[in-house]
Amino acid sequence: MRKNILITGASTGLGEGMAREWAAKGCNLALCARRADKLEALQRELQQAYPDIRVLVRGLDVCDYEQVFEVFRGFREELGGLDRVVVNAGIGSSQPIGRGHFAANRQTAETNFIAAIAQSEAAMEIFREQYSGHLVLMSSVSGVRGFRGPINVYAATKAAVASLAEGLQLDTKGKPINVSNIMPGYILTDINRDTKNAPFRVDLETGVKALVKAIDSEVRRAYVPWWPWTPLSYVLKALPFGLFARAM
Repeated sequence: MRKNILITGASTGLGEGMAREWAAKGCNLALCARRADKLEALQRELQQAYPDIRVLVRGLDVCDYEQVFEVFRGFREELGGLDRVVVNAGIGSSQPIGRGHFAANRQTAETNFIAAIAQSEAAMEIFREQYSGHLVLMSSVSGVRGFRGPINVYAATKAAVASLAEGLQLDTKGKPINVSNIMPGYILTDINRDTKNAPFRVDLETGVKALVKAIDSEVRRAYVPWWPWTPLSYVLKALPFGLFARAM
């Protein structure tokens, strides 16, 4: 079992949910997010419920790239090593291209992809020194194809994250370092709570349990929940552009 787990974006949503699941399994946690107050409340709750584990928290804006390296190294020193890093921090908003929202789209791209590179760099540096570890990159089913309108840039960042994960899998093939690309469908969080078109959306508890199961299996790629997103991903990839355009 991966004992020491670092999760970014751990103050809410999927990150918070995964922290609760792994705490219940007896894992030590290194949790970071921008909302330090929420992290501290979660820390107190988990330490009280599971006194035999360690829960470390640090405030972190993943777009402060130097701080990413400092925080990751600090966690490694405090825990004596990191077994798994979950690159989970991200934002769900983007805007249609050409409507005057470049600043918002740039923020989405930087948070979801450039910051993911920084987190991957920091994690892989540690794993290469340890000669062991598990890097988890959180992509999305929306990264399978391009999407129109407000989801365009968001989907593009998730496609980039998926490509980054596969490249790192090639780099680490045959080494004791695993890299997983996790592609969730719609799991109910604040990011998509107001989304009207959210097919096959599942509640947070169901989604988080499926996520943790997939991550613990250390597969190369996982669509979560498996049903219906795994078979649907093949359909989405295979649809001719004209049919895809009408469906979307």
